[in-house]
Amino acid sequence: MKRKAKINIDLELDENNVPENINWYASDSDFKNKDAKAVSLSIWDGVDKSTLKINLWTKEMMAEEMKFFTIQILDSLGDNYLKSVGDKKTSKLIKNFAKELGKKIDVVK
Repeated sequence: MKRKAKINIDLELDENNVPENINWYASDSDFKNKDAKAVSLSIWDGVDKSTLKINLWTKEMMAEEMKFFTIQILDSLGDNYLKSVGDKKTSKLIKNFAKELGKKIDVVK
């Protein structure tokens, strides 16, 4: 049986279209609304064979948080690659790159 689920991202923007607040919820979640300081979303267009990328962060997102956020995204790409492609070797390369970069920018010990 098919069913639908929704993920909504609501933004409050300032006069220059910079996010002041990011709020999101998913229809399958246990919560109604959740605040966020940043969002990074990638959508694959199978027809054009290209990726639409949406990267937003609030004024309150500190540079140190953004560094850690970026490293976590890279690490999760390794997990995603393993799950979707099944290639352990390349997944490990991606995750090792994330770890080494994290060390170089002092967000991973």
